[in-house]
Amino acid sequence: MARKYLLTGGTGFIGTALAKRLLSAGHELKIYDNNSRGRRERLQGIAGEVQIVEGDIRDRERLIAAARGMDSLIHLAYINGTELFYHQPELVLDVAIRGMLNVIDACRTEGIGELILASSSEVYQNPPQIPASEAVPLSIPDPLNPRFSYGGGKIACELMAINYGRKDFERVLIFRPHNVYGPDMGWEHVLPQFILRAIKAIESKPQGPVPFPIQGDGSQTRAFIYIDDFIDALISLIQFGQHLNIYHIGNPEEISIKSVASQLFQYLGREIEIIRGPLPPGSPLRRCPDISKLLELGFSPRISFEQGLAATIEWYTRAIQEGKSPKY
Repeated sequence: MARKYLLTGGTGFIGTALAKRLLSAGHELKIYDNNSRGRRERLQGIAGEVQIVEGDIRDRERLIAAARGMDSLIHLAYINGTELFYHQPELVLDVAIRGMLNVIDACRTEGIGELILASSSEVYQNPPQIPASEAVPLSIPDPLNPRFSYGGGKIACELMAINYGRKDFERVLIFRPHNVYGPDMGWEHVLPQFILRAIKAIESKPQGPVPFPIQGDGSQTRAFIYIDDFIDALISLIQFGQHLNIYHIGNPEEISIKSVASQLFQYLGREIEIIRGPLPPGSPLRRCPDISKLLELGFSPRISFEQGLAATIEWYTRAIQEGKSPKY
């Protein structure tokens, strides 16, 4: 059955991929974004099929107006990117809290009974067990560390969604992405920064092993999920997810940061010399999701890290050659 979705953050990396999939399934779509980090260019090919409202998630009245006539609101708008956690924590929290309150007000005012919220694996930091299920305790290890502005804001959003959801919504779903990656994901994340630094390092060292600094000793792990798999999982959740449930979305293929760097240089055809460095305070040592609840909805990841990394490297290599990389 076709539905009308309002998608906040719809010009971002995940937002545009989700928008294309929802449209292909026959749904109507309205996108709300201020394009502070997203880009309208990502909507190339579907711009004529969606209504785009440019606005800040903190603008309550504009968001309420955009929500008029919608059946469901999918809330992706947030400040993402590890660098921004450390350098603009007050902005991260402002967008998180004001934005979430406005989303709830928009739904209640316009009678939208379904709210789907993007949370994060950052809400649980270093879990007591790996793989981490949705039941792991949420935590802010150090409120003085600006990194936790991101996870703290997401915890607040989850609490608001669940507790308002008990009486004001017919269905509230929360999903926690785990290291989603792919072409055109932005420049503030680990993989794009690795690719950019690797290309520069190779240019400065034409022969022999290439020195490549990393944070920590490289034994810390992540579990990356390619964007196509992620959207498959999210669609399964939208179709079959249960009210007031939380779902981890990821790929249980756990990989060390050292291995990520090595695979990157192998693809680029050079030998790497890993240079260990300090690990930022608060950086999780291991992260890998238990996706048992997601598997029950019919999802199964298809794309290996090796396959996804190749496609990502190709996109960023081309972007750098075309002069699209940021000026670090």
